[in-house]
Amino acid sequence: MAPVRSRGVVAAAISISTSIVVFSYYFLWNYQSKKKKNHLALSKKRRVGNGVVDTIGNTPLIRINSLSDATGCEILGKCEFLNPGGSVKDRVAVKIIEEALESGQLAQGGVVTEGSAGSTAISLATVAPAYGCKCHVVIPDDVAIEKSQIIEALGATVERVRPVSITHRDHYVNIARRRALEANELASKDRKPSQTNGKDTEKINDYKSEEEKQGSVFPSSCRGGFFADQFENLANFRAHYEGTGPEIWEQTGGNLDAFVAAAGTGGTVAGVSRFLQDQNPKIQSFLIDPPGSGLYNKVTRGVMYTKEEAEGRRLKNPFDTVTEGIGVNRLTQNFMMAKLDGAFRGTDMEAVEMSRFLMKNDGLFLGSSSAMNCIGAVRVAQLLGPGHTIVTILCDSGMRHLSKFHNPQYLVQFALTPKATGLEFLDIK
Repeated sequence: MAPVRSRGVVAAAISISTSIVVFSYYFLWNYQSKKKKNHLALSKKRRVGNGVVDTIGNTPLIRINSLSDATGCEILGKCEFLNPGGSVKDRVAVKIIEEALESGQLAQGGVVTEGSAGSTAISLATVAPAYGCKCHVVIPDDVAIEKSQIIEALGATVERVRPVSITHRDHYVNIARRRALEANELASKDRKPSQTNGKDTEKINDYKSEEEKQGSVFPSSCRGGFFADQFENLANFRAHYEGTGPEIWEQTGGNLDAFVAAAGTGGTVAGVSRFLQDQNPKIQSFLIDPPGSGLYNKVTRGVMYTKEEAEGRRLKNPFDTVTEGIGVNRLTQNFMMAKLDGAFRGTDMEAVEMSRFLMKNDGLFLGSSSAMNCIGAVRVAQLLGPGHTIVTILCDSGMRHLSKFHNPQYLVQFALTPKATGLEFLDIK
C-alpha cells in the first residue's frame, strides 16, 4: 500500500503546485493590468498642454469645510483663482479673443481694448500674446494699484482714469471703446479706404466712431483694434455656459441644489445659472449683490434703483463699496441671460469678515468678490436648510487686493476693521 500513498502524495503535490502557478500567473496578470491602467490614467493626466491657453478652465471644485460644517450644507467653491491669469476672467478673455479672430474683427498684430476694474484686464493681458495680439486697458484710478501694475508687467498699456457714470463719455468703458476705433483708423491708413480685414472701419462692435479725435496711444504699426466689450459681448456668457457650467455639473455628478454668485458683467452668474437649470430645472440660482449696486432690487422688486435715484440717472461713481469687480447700476446683455430664483444683499463688513474667517479656518486667501460669493453661499444655506449642496465661485485670490481690501490701514478709514471670532456676523453662533 505504500506505493499507493506515494502516488497520492505526488498527485497532491502536483495539484498544489499547479494551483500556485495558476494563482501566481493570475496575480501577475492582474498586477500588470492594473499597472497598465494606472500608467494610462497617469499619461492622460500628464498630457502636455498647448501653451498657456490650454491651462485655463477645469479648475478644482472644493468643499469649503468651515462653512459646510457651520451650516449643515455642502458648500462647494470652484477655484477659479487657480487659472494662469489668477481669476475666472481668463475664460472670458479666451472666448472673446477666439471669437473675434474667427469673425475677422480682430487680426493677429491687432490690439484688444477693454475697460475693466482689473481682473478682465489682467486676463486679456495674459492671453492676448498667445494669440499674437496686444492689449490696451482703461481702468478706474480708484481700484487697487497692484492691478494696474500687474497689467503693465504683463506687457499691456494702461490708462488710469477718474471713475464716472457709464452715461458719461469718459467712463472707462466708453474710453476703451473709442480706443478700439482709433486703433482701427490708424491701421486703415495703410489699407484700402474704409476697409480693415474686409470689415467697415466706421463700426467696431456696432459702435460708430466719434468725430472728435484725440492723440493716438498706439504705434503706426498697429494692425487694427477690437473692443472686447465684456459687459455686452455675449462671448462672456458663452464662456460660462459652455465651460464653467458643464464643469460644475460634471464635478458634482449633477447632485447640487443651488448656485450663487455676484455679478459685475453678469456673464458668470448668467452662463452657469442657465446651463444648470437647462440640465435640471429644480436647481435654484441666486444673486449676491454688494452695496451701491441696483441688481438686488431688479431681481427682487423688478425695478432697478437705489435709495438715491431712479434707474439710469446717476452721474457719479455708483459703487459705494470696497468690493471690486462686482455690482452695477444697469442691465447688461450678459446679465439678462441669467435665470435667477432670488437675490441677497451683502455688506462690506460681511465681506471683510468672511475673507478673514476663511483665511483663518480654511487657508483660503480670497479677494473681495470671492468673499462676497461665500456670503451668498451661507445665505442660501440658511434659506434652504441643512442637507443641501450649494456651489459658488472663488473668483480670485487676495493677492491683487493687498493695498485696499486686505490693507488694515485702508479699511480703518471706513470703519471696516474685522472683529468677529466666528460667523456671528452672519447670525451663526
